[in-house]
Amino acid sequence: MAQALYRKWRPQSWDEVVDQEHIVQTLRNAVRGERVGHAYLFAGPRGTGKTTTARLLAKAVNCLAPSPADRPCNRCDHCRAVTEGRFLDLIEIDAASNTSVDDVRDLRDKINFAPNKGRYKVYIVDEVHMLSTAAFNALLKTLEEPPPHAIFILATTEVHKIPATVLSRCQRHEFRRLPVASIVGFLASKLEGEGLKVEAGVLELVARQATGSLRDAISLLDQLGSTEGEVTLSLAETVLGTATGEAVQEVVEALIRRDPASGLTLINGALDGGADPRQFARQVVDYLRGLLLVRMGNAQLLEVAPEARVEMARQAEAVDVPELLTAIRAFNRAAVEGRPGWQPGLPLELAFLEACQPATEAAKPSGDPHPQTAPAAPAATRTEPPSRRSGNPGPVAAVREENRMSLQRPAGEASAGTVTFQLVIDHWKEILAAARRRDPRTQALLNSCRPMGLETGVLVLGFASDLLREKMEKGHSLSLAREALEEVLGIPIEVRSALTSGQAAALGDASPETVQDDGMVATALRDLGGQVVDVKPVLPEESPTGRSGPPAAG
Repeated sequence: MAQALYRKWRPQSWDEVVDQEHIVQTLRNAVRGERVGHAYLFAGPRGTGKTTTARLLAKAVNCLAPSPADRPCNRCDHCRAVTEGRFLDLIEIDAASNTSVDDVRDLRDKINFAPNKGRYKVYIVDEVHMLSTAAFNALLKTLEEPPPHAIFILATTEVHKIPATVLSRCQRHEFRRLPVASIVGFLASKLEGEGLKVEAGVLELVARQATGSLRDAISLLDQLGSTEGEVTLSLAETVLGTATGEAVQEVVEALIRRDPASGLTLINGALDGGADPRQFARQVVDYLRGLLLVRMGNAQLLEVAPEARVEMARQAEAVDVPELLTAIRAFNRAAVEGRPGWQPGLPLELAFLEACQPATEAAKPSGDPHPQTAPAAPAATRTEPPSRRSGNPGPVAAVREENRMSLQRPAGEASAGTVTFQLVIDHWKEILAAARRRDPRTQALLNSCRPMGLETGVLVLGFASDLLREKMEKGHSLSLAREALEEVLGIPIEVRSALTSGQAAALGDASPETVQDDGMVATALRDLGGQVVDVKPVLPEESPTGRSGPPAAG
């Protein structure tokens, strides 16, 4: 059986580690000065060298070379044993399959035995974040005061799941994603030895597909190398399920021209040619990001051919930044959506159509980063509700009257009073207060949703729970929400509820202490044993209770 290339090309010395100099230099100095710590934590994305570096450290501390500066030498018996996977004092543990406290207790009992051959027993615990809380607690004392012959190296891709008590007992090293140029350079240096012939552009395609993981890049190249003859770019695109750069560029061009027919034809043509929908969406996001960088004056950050840079500069000038941001968000959602449904290309088509829609918010002339808001109507033409006539009318009252007047204007003259999504967001706390005056339960439901946007005059409210969405649709909650919107904004607005992903269903501060006491989230936390698991701030203004805007149930 042939050996996988990522195992065959695994670095065996410090100099062979790719693009992690900040870590390699620190560990080499520790070995050279004989100041190796008793516990290390290697954190970072997959395929960036965590386990490889851990094995190199285990090899170095047990190397028999007379000078510490020469370790590992890769010539002594201990170095060769580590390389060949037969060194008994190097113990690798997969925490994903050894998660219980009993597994850690067994490790703790055996660690006191002296090494078989080397100076140190080195324990590499991979994916350590998978350990249970009880297992972490059982490991704490051993991590803090291990036997003098033991070294722990913990590796994880999710460092945020590691308890702070464990982090404080380890030397922490952060591994970084590898840039495309470094991956391409490494693969090119290895090709000659393997007798692989690849067409220009294949290595860059593989490197971009790997998204910073060298191991993924090597595995993809290994997959391509199993075909006979030279690996062509078209073959690589077919095998990896990617679309051609020309197809991505043409789709973006149709997006800029707002040509849905051409765009959908191009998308379906790419999918029919074997492109994966989610991967195609990622490529579009990457291309749109490039246009955004050009638009912002950061074209030097792009890693593209000169002719492609010229074309991207032309396209960047033809599209505004808000439109770019809308398109990036739409295609990014299509790229990260979960399991595809019965129509895999539908999220991609919807993303294109959403990005093609004209902006729903009125924008100021180019160069002004602030959205245009409706100007207040002259005082002489404004009619305030009875509750406001006794005092000075505020800006919200002016907007209300302007919106009412816009309904009476001929077509084409009402743009100044059009309700924008930003206006809804800016006055959301007043909308909540108006809903509360009608029915506190309706306000509680609005507290638990996220305004998603205005679609042809319809306000879409996103709910993370299907139960909450159904409660909004049943009874009179929707009509009361419309009344509250009309009271604050002065113009009838339709309301539609929708189900959103749980990871994006938050409006306010992440702290559970900021949940409003009378909201449905507070009820879930207080009475039903719920807890806030993920929130993202959307509304920076304070709520009617003086706290941050209401978080949604997640």
